[in-house]
Amino acid sequence: MQYEIFGANLPAVTLRLDAGESIYTQAGGMTWMTDGFTMETNMRGGLLKGLGRMLSGDSLFMATYSAMRQGEEITLASTFPGTIIALPVGQASYVAQKSAFLCATPGVQLSIAFQRAKSGLFSGEGFILQRISGDGLVFLELDGTVVEKTLARGERIKVDSGNVAAYEDTVNMTAQTVKGFKNILFGGEGLFLTVLEGPGRVWLQTVNMQGFAGRIAGYLPRRDD
Repeated sequence: MQYEIFGANLPAVTLRLDAGESIYTQAGGMTWMTDGFTMETNMRGGLLKGLGRMLSGDSLFMATYSAMRQGEEITLASTFPGTIIALPVGQASYVAQKSAFLCATPGVQLSIAFQRAKSGLFSGEGFILQRISGDGLVFLELDGTVVEKTLARGERIKVDSGNVAAYEDTVNMTAQTVKGFKNILFGGEGLFLTVLEGPGRVWLQTVNMQGFAGRIAGYLPRRDD
């Protein structure tokens, strides 16, 4: 399988598959494709795993597209301005923000990752994230521009809530209280920051979806009471 990620603020990925190769995505995720594919829609792993995907921001049903001939092409587009990244799954597994999953090869498993109580309440990511494991290739759609950093063992980085896109499951994520009364009231960062501690790679995004939605909401027309 070969792929090309293209587009600037609204990216997409085109995958070129050989005969017998497959890719799966959430229902409705396909943008366009050549006519040499078969499509099978199911809950992929059963009802419980399907419900777990719904909790982590994806659909109950998944669609698998299989190429019947050499060189068939399928394109999937991002649903939000941002970045698409491709990650090999096998030697490394990942934890990603809700709704990050775009598509993957069949050997990749998508499940729920639960956070500890304090991290879930205050890190800005919520209690439920997406765990990506198994073997194959996964594509994630992330918000804004994405920066990859590699943390050494014990090395830490503090991130504003909502700007953590994904990280290897060897990385530990916790929440830390912002120090200083004036910093809390007037610093604009809120009461907590997210702390990522190595070893492992992390992917940080420039757009905080919750903050972005709040900015847009201020421009939407409101119905008078």
